[in-house]
Amino acid sequence: MRKSKKIHPAFYAMVVPIAILFFVFHTIPFLEGIFYSFTNWRGYGDWEFVGLKNYMHMFVDKDIAQSYLFTFKFAIVSTVLVNIIGLLIALGLNAKIKFQRFLKAVYFLPYMLGTLIIGYIFNFIFANLLPQFGIAAGIEALSVNILGTEHAWIGIVVVTVWQSLAFTTLIYLSGLQTVDQSIYEAAEIDGASGWRLFKDVTFPLLAPFFTINMVLSAKGFLMAFDQIMAMTNGGPGMSTTSISLLIYKKGFTGGQFAYQSANSVVLFLVVVIISIVQLRILEKREANMQ
Repeated sequence: MRKSKKIHPAFYAMVVPIAILFFVFHTIPFLEGIFYSFTNWRGYGDWEFVGLKNYMHMFVDKDIAQSYLFTFKFAIVSTVLVNIIGLLIALGLNAKIKFQRFLKAVYFLPYMLGTLIIGYIFNFIFANLLPQFGIAAGIEALSVNILGTEHAWIGIVVVTVWQSLAFTTLIYLSGLQTVDQSIYEAAEIDGASGWRLFKDVTFPLLAPFFTINMVLSAKGFLMAFDQIMAMTNGGPGMSTTSISLLIYKKGFTGGQFAYQSANSVVLFLVVVIISIVQLRILEKREANMQ
């Protein structure tokens, strides 16, 4: 009979305090949010149970419907762009080029800056620098602040993709560096090159990293908040109000704490369901590629 290996107390000393902190500052508030979603609490004063009233009202709330439509559009476009561009940059950085380390640092720099800081900087660029350049160059499209037009979401996508590229590129680059070069040599001997080499060799080997990036990107963009808060504050009107921003604005400053708690629970379920569906589809695709 084998004796069970004893776990060193140092591991418990590292894990248990973190687990307690996570439970106190994450799990308990999350459970409280679920509880209050079944009440009419405004964030202060008395409250009473209302059952599923908050959840039912969400289906006829035009503000919530508009915020979900914008968030899905924003998340889909940003996820596709950040993965395509990130993969192309990773392929370039993985090649034998000069100043490789310097370029890696340059591409990773935006990720090190705070999202709010970047948002405010680009807010100034879109409002002042680009219009001045557009007027001087005679380019009508750049002569106005895009963040004040119906195309404001495009400006947010550009900034979001630019900042998110670093992390996405890093994951793809780490995947490329795990590929055995002998595989490429064998493929080239068989006559594979260019697009065929990428389609039949490189991309299938990057499938697990593609799955990770797709799931993380979609999750992050569905919960977008900082960049939108800094650049448009949800405007013009409510055209760029994401779900997270709506929850914050109406939940904490609009007296709809319980109602927006229900909205946050629904957002959590939406993100979980989409992540699970993505994993199922992409993992099945990985298996078919092998």
